[in-house]
Amino acid sequence: MNDYLTRIDSDEEWRKSSFPCTRDRIFLAHAAVTAVPQVAVEAMNRFNTASSTGELDYSQVLLKRMDEVRDSAARLIECDADEVALLGPTSLGLSLVANGIRWNRGDEIITYLDDYPANVYPWKNLEKKGVKVVYLKPDEVGAITPELVEEAITPQTRLLALASNNFLTGYRLDIEEVGKLSKKHNILFCLDAIQTVGAFRTAAKHVDFLSADSHKWMLGPMTAGIFYVKRSRMADLHPALVGAWNVKCPNFIADDKVDFESGGRRYEPGVLNAQGLVGMQASMDLLTEVGIDRISARLLSLKQLLIEGLSEMGLSVVGPTEGNTASGITSCTDLNSPDRIEKLYEALLEANVISSFRHDRQGVPHLRFSPHFYNTQAEIETALTVLRKSRT
Repeated sequence: MNDYLTRIDSDEEWRKSSFPCTRDRIFLAHAAVTAVPQVAVEAMNRFNTASSTGELDYSQVLLKRMDEVRDSAARLIECDADEVALLGPTSLGLSLVANGIRWNRGDEIITYLDDYPANVYPWKNLEKKGVKVVYLKPDEVGAITPELVEEAITPQTRLLALASNNFLTGYRLDIEEVGKLSKKHNILFCLDAIQTVGAFRTAAKHVDFLSADSHKWMLGPMTAGIFYVKRSRMADLHPALVGAWNVKCPNFIADDKVDFESGGRRYEPGVLNAQGLVGMQASMDLLTEVGIDRISARLLSLKQLLIEGLSEMGLSVVGPTEGNTASGITSCTDLNSPDRIEKLYEALLEANVISSFRHDRQGVPHLRFSPHFYNTQAEIETALTVLRKSRT
């Protein structure tokens, strides 16, 4: 639908109907837990109704429907459908990588301590196996550059475990260039992609493994997600979880050998969160229809409005403000009076403007804004007006 974004700005009743959260609040917290659009709610309701009437035959209906979800996910992250496992949360996919590779004592993993903990603890847990975790140390929070990554690579480096976007500063990783580095040095590349899938192009072809739950920029429900394993790497990643879903058992009878299903299904040990996944599919199809590049451009446009307004108020914006490293996340603090940030957050909340309240490692509080494509310039201006009034 080429006029989707135009209609968002011109038909407020339709926007409120399509995105129910806009009826009584301004939702600017998609980097936290998203507000699910109506199309996903309706898809899940239809699924629940079919469940209640016994229409969801396992082999004839449910398996086929899950394959359709894989197709939608493959379109979104630009891969083959059989490279997708339907798993959430993000930490589950990352943990499958951490626990599915046969590590050698002395292997090194490059990661970043100030990423979201879901992309830290699975790797740190491997230290008990003799794996060395190497933490990148950028000059600015989240500023992970290809140059910084290459400087940290040694002959012992086995895996790059990085986030596609820093959850606090919104510093976006150059996935393609880091992917080239991984190939150049013949090392694996695992991507925590939850903060870009659905907002910016996140092409799986540049990585070996990718994990992303749908409850942020994908506009889906919690615990419905995608886990990508490049086909050529499936032999290197042993399924760390085993059950009746990912091991072949004809006629539901266990065999005396473990023979895994093909493709992404080999990483799905049990029945799936089917209700959530059909909701995720509806949201993914919506995002694909609107167009990820068009969504990205709109997010960066809304970001500029936020930056201008916040800067005028004397608030300090952290992270990149433009260019290829900028994202839909805009965070700020008050260097002169950090304690005021929480009061500003509470003022926004009282005015039904939903943002996020976060701290950095030094304990400095930040306001974080993360609008999506259905948010409008008028909503950004309203949020800024609330802040201006609260600072007087």
